[in-house]
Amino acid sequence: MLRIFAFLIALLATPVLAAPNGTIRVVDADTIDVGGTRVRLFGIDAPEMGQPCRADGREWDCGVWTRDAVRDAFEGAFARCQTRDTDRYGRAVAQCSVDGQDMGQLIVRSGLAWAFRRYSETYDLDEKAAAVAGRGLWAVEAELPSDFRAAQAAVDPAPTGNCAIKGNISSGGRIYHMPGQAHYGRTRINPANGERWFCSRAEAEAAGWRAARR
Repeated sequence: MLRIFAFLIALLATPVLAAPNGTIRVVDADTIDVGGTRVRLFGIDAPEMGQPCRADGREWDCGVWTRDAVRDAFEGAFARCQTRDTDRYGRAVAQCSVDGQDMGQLIVRSGLAWAFRRYSETYDLDEKAAAVAGRGLWAVEAELPSDFRAAQAAVDPAPTGNCAIKGNISSGGRIYHMPGQAHYGRTRINPANGERWFCSRAEAEAAGWRAARR
């Protein structure tokens, strides 16, 4: 009896992650809105917006290219999702299916994203199938998104004119730092992750950022 009671207490103490279901709006090739909930698809990593793809002497935006392909395939469809985690941007990390088919698997198998092995080997074989067939990203020259993000993060772009307020995204949410505040100097802005510079407090707050506490 005591064991059953202890189990029930542990179960009640475990946070229940919501399972979003609803109509899909594609944000990029690995991020979607499902019934109003922002979802980062589990186990896959797609090109960032502004990340270049190259082939036959041409260069284009890899993030836009893969996003549009995923949008053509899934926009407006009904998804059922199983939440696995929450990331540092507050997004649900979930596996989602459409008509019983795993979205992550279909995207990776189509060559529109890589298997995100840092977190899971779930789509490893699907990536290999895309590579063997030369589909999507495997038919062009493109770096891994993690390498692109690292390169972007290493560059802290200078503010334009008087726009010196840093809009940072962290586990605490969207926070802006004013010059002279405690963490201003060590805060880095990575536009690839949606971070940005602001020209005024009003602009930052209107965009959804809140002031740093110190």
